[in-house]
Amino acid sequence: MPGTRHGSRTSYGTTVISSSPWIVVSVGVVVMVVLLAIALGSYRGRGPSYEARPGPPLPTIGLAEPEPSATSPTATRSPQPAATPSRRATGRPTPQRSTPGRASEPPSATPARSPDAALIAPPPAPATTVTGRYRLVESHAAGFVGELLVSNSSTASLDWAARLTFADGRLVTAWVEGAAQGTARRIDDGFTYHSGQDLPGGASATLRFYVEGGQGRPTNCTVDGGACRL
Repeated sequence: MPGTRHGSRTSYGTTVISSSPWIVVSVGVVVMVVLLAIALGSYRGRGPSYEARPGPPLPTIGLAEPEPSATSPTATRSPQPAATPSRRATGRPTPQRSTPGRASEPPSATPARSPDAALIAPPPAPATTVTGRYRLVESHAAGFVGELLVSNSSTASLDWAARLTFADGRLVTAWVEGAAQGTARRIDDGFTYHSGQDLPGGASATLRFYVEGGQGRPTNCTVDGGACRL
């Protein structure tokens, strides 16, 4: 009987372990956690200890010192020495420090005007004080008689020169009425006339001419380089 009881107890424990393997797994996990905690504690205890030291003071150039807070235990300030006269007290401007890494850009210079620009620009039209006005007096089968009224708008006496051209026209004669005669010269398609005497300021002179062929309207008419009124 005693042998029979011992055999039943052994069979019962083996049966429980084999039927519930999670018990063994749980025990193993607990043991591993305890061992890991012990290992971490011993590793931290062996590490070298470091003493915290204050770092180097920061540069305070151009920065105002912060005032201690009223609630801070170090709010009491040490007595300050007598203030020395600063540059601001004398009214002199405080020099400003330039920011490193930024180069001041020079002002943009206005490009100088080229001396050749005046040569390239067209010359202005001459301002004439002696002007002319053309009109057709009469027309014939062989030609026509034209008239050029020359006027001096200045106060000084001036000489003058006229140039008239006509398509397929040929000058026969030209004269100034009531004044000294000038010089008429034929050109390929018209003629030129230079006054024989100066024209007084504010006065006028009438130049008449007879042209063979051509039309009664000139293709070009100028007095001292200025265009005539047609």
